Amino acid sequence: MKILGVIPARYDSTRLPGKVLRDIAGKPMLYRVYKNASKSRVLSDLLVATDSDLVVQYCRREAIPVMLTGIHASGTDRLREAMERVEADVYVNIQGDEPTVRPDHIEAVVKPFFTAEARVSTLKVAIDEAAARDPNVVKVVVDNFGRALYFSRHPIPFDRDGAGAVKRYKHIGIYAYTREALALFHSLPESFLESVEKLEQLRFLQNGVAIHVIETPYDTVGVDTEADLQRVNLMLSGAEAK
Repeated sequence: MKILGVIPARYDSTRLPGKVLRDIAGKPMLYRVYKNASKSRVLSDLLVATDSDLVVQYCRREAIPVMLTGIHASGTDRLREAMERVEADVYVNIQGDEPTVRPDHIEAVVKPFFTAEARVSTLKVAIDEAAARDPNVVKVVVDNFGRALYFSRHPIPFDRDGAGAVKRYKHIGIYAYTREALALFHSLPESFLESVEKLEQLRFLQNGVAIHVIETPYDTVGVDTEADLQRVNLMLSGAEAK
């Protein structure tokens, strides 16, 4: 099975311009994402997909495989262009703004393709009550077979009686898709639930496509703002100083 890892890297981020090349503990964020992902034993190939000449130039200087794409609205759209240009059985979308991604994440997200009739998979990690109430943290609930029932920015499931024994999970936005599933996603119109929650994975669920959700013990830190950048800088600077 050929498994292609793709790191969509948009330079012109609205909230944090140029973030994929911003410095984190002495290295650009994109470098950290690529180096961490490249340690995975399950990827056949790994490349960066970007619409930025600056990112292309950086990757070439660092001998990082890179593909110059068209301008796209989302990382999934960029992944689809990579799919149309590079043949593989499974495509893994590795977020370009997740500098704490680990090889373990990638190995976990592709596991269902070896053990089940998976078409789409993603990850979850247990969270505390404060994270559950944070609308910036996407939550997921699953059925007894590990398939997603719903994703939301609200705390789900809702603890109606206030018992306090509800375990909640954050959705980690690393995905793996079969070629067929990725093509199907882009052939479907935006779904109602997707438009309401602003979560594109709901397009699959509303159209009856199962998403396998694998639990990981390792959380990630996504970088969307200057505060996120400072937080991960402190985290990685401290870890590397030990």
